Amino acid sequence: MPRTLLLLAKVLLILGVFAGNASAEMVYRRGNTAEPETLDPGKSSTTYEANILSDLFEGLVASDARADIIPGVAESWRKSGDDTIYTFTLRRDAAWSNGDPVTADDFVYSFRRLEDPATAAEYASMLYVVKNAEAINAGRMRPETLGVRAIDARTLEITLEAPTLYFLEMLTHQATSPVHRASIERLGADWTKPGNLVSNGAFVLAERVPDDHIRIVRNPVFHDAAAVKLDAVVYYPTQDRSTAIKRFQAGELHSNDELPIEQLAELRRSFGDQIRTSPYLGIYYYHINLRKEPWSDVRLRRAISMALDREFIANKVLAGVMFPAYGMVPAGVGLYEPYRADYADMAQIDREEEAARILRDLGYGPGNPLKLELRYDTSENNANVGIAIQEQLRPLGVDVSLFNTDAKTHYGYLDGGGDFDYARGGWIADYKDPESFLGLARRANGMNSGRYDDAEFERLMDAAAGAGANPEQRMKLLAQAEKRLVEQHGLMPLLFLSTHNIVSPKVKGWQDNVMNIHPSRFISIE
Repeated sequence: MPRTLLLLAKVLLILGVFAGNASAEMVYRRGNTAEPETLDPGKSSTTYEANILSDLFEGLVASDARADIIPGVAESWRKSGDDTIYTFTLRRDAAWSNGDPVTADDFVYSFRRLEDPATAAEYASMLYVVKNAEAINAGRMRPETLGVRAIDARTLEITLEAPTLYFLEMLTHQATSPVHRASIERLGADWTKPGNLVSNGAFVLAERVPDDHIRIVRNPVFHDAAAVKLDAVVYYPTQDRSTAIKRFQAGELHSNDELPIEQLAELRRSFGDQIRTSPYLGIYYYHINLRKEPWSDVRLRRAISMALDREFIANKVLAGVMFPAYGMVPAGVGLYEPYRADYADMAQIDREEEAARILRDLGYGPGNPLKLELRYDTSENNANVGIAIQEQLRPLGVDVSLFNTDAKTHYGYLDGGGDFDYARGGWIADYKDPESFLGLARRANGMNSGRYDDAEFERLMDAAAGAGANPEQRMKLLAQAEKRLVEQHGLMPLLFLSTHNIVSPKVKGWQDNVMNIHPSRFISIE
């Protein structure tokens, strides 16, 4: 039977099952941090977008319920002897939601689109490990020169600049998902709207009501559709964590991916093991506008960072669910030895005295206060951290004003090059490697909102990339790069994260993991 007829039969069969069991529809109601800015994988940048996009799209490889790599559109792959050429074989039954086959050309188009400077993709730099990607994104070469080619409809070859140990794990990221070329060329920016969006994941977009909900339904032509138990997932933006808890208690949500930390002890008493916490490869930090005076002075940046009592913020303000961060890379990333700032082991009072001395030397103090605006995305937790920073810096003559907006506006403002002093940032590892954190500070990274630009840091990061065939040397170079970044205070690390979800016992298939990834295709509702 021709492939198109097989796909049609599959669609009719599954739709028939849906029609015959409408009353037993299984819907997962999922709280999801904030309203997504985009449903375009190539332009996304946040974890709450990633949650939805990983349900709608599938890349060459995917993540299972434990955040381990499993085959995605590619059923198999092999590497060249020098680890610089990957050849992927695509599965025969990979299909777009409109029935079109997913081919190697779809990945060639999508990867070129990601690197094309006209796309303005924030994650373009992630694929700089691919041959010519950086030069293309900088406008020095044409997208057609990217080291990605279709050998035939089912065979994709990717050539890297150098051996890259984390390359396969990188391909689980939503930015590397294929996108449907015909839809984009026909519809332009409207291609991501309900009724227009053609995707290839376990679910398809059915409805989007801004600031209210996004509904996705099972994709009948997904290659593993028979194993997907949910009929639909409804994502709700839940920036107000306290309201989310009330909705969970009322049965309106089956889970939520954030908690009001100040209520954690009470929540544990009320909900017991429905409160799920575990280690997380993530960091809570602040961008510093290095192109704005007086923040270009590294002594001033050091004073601000030294003065902050991270232990108090972690243990008292945030109830011990986050941990003090004195570097950019959390512990637990393979064999990497993270760097800690030289003042990390000083007594807090000594740090404050040193910070006060630096400020005095620079002409600041209670009689001539330094004004600092701290921007953050709205949540109780971020507000409480901001207030704590405000109180800790006031005695040193630093007048901190707080400015908050919703997450979409906050990150849109930073991405658009908006003016700020200090601005909250949060980062979850895209793959289990130090580069996922240190890459935030590279000059070409679209998420380097503070515009840190240091030649020595760039040299060390380049050298580490070139040492891909020597893992021990690579880790040493990355540690030197982290030391350089931390000593220059190019970013201000504050806290390392843990996951804190609330999950109903009705949710089956949820597995805690260090990436806090929970694909809906592996979940069911009792």
